[in-house]
Amino acid sequence: MHFDGRTQQALREAGLDAAAIATVSDRVAELVADDADRLREFFAADGPYHSDMELAHSTAAVQEHATADIDVFTHGSDLRGYLSLDGWGVPIEGGRILRSAGETPVLVELSLGPTIHDRVRFARDPEEL
Repeated sequence: MHFDGRTQQALREAGLDAAAIATVSDRVAELVADDADRLREFFAADGPYHSDMELAHSTAAVQEHATADIDVFTHGSDLRGYLSLDGWGVPIEGGRILRSAGETPVLVELSLGPTIHDRVRFARDPEEL
């Protein structure tokens, strides 16, 4: 079960029985796994990538990254991993697809851990940001 006790209680109060809650929990895990696959697809192609990441050494609103590589895994409703950009990297603590063109993601958001501690949007086309 991927819901904490309070969420499970709220779902029961909303009328879902244990079997329905388990079904919803499994669906959440499926959706997270789908997002992980689509994030891998987004970062599979050669760069450049563009982001709205704030960097200490740049005043630009949009950053360009020549290279990017992502390694993500899922466990239930958690999406975690590691993002490598231009020779440095940062842990990922969540991610989602914000916009797609058909089935192809064009704008994604990752929750980056230490040392960034921020949600950062990435696009192949800087106009998407």
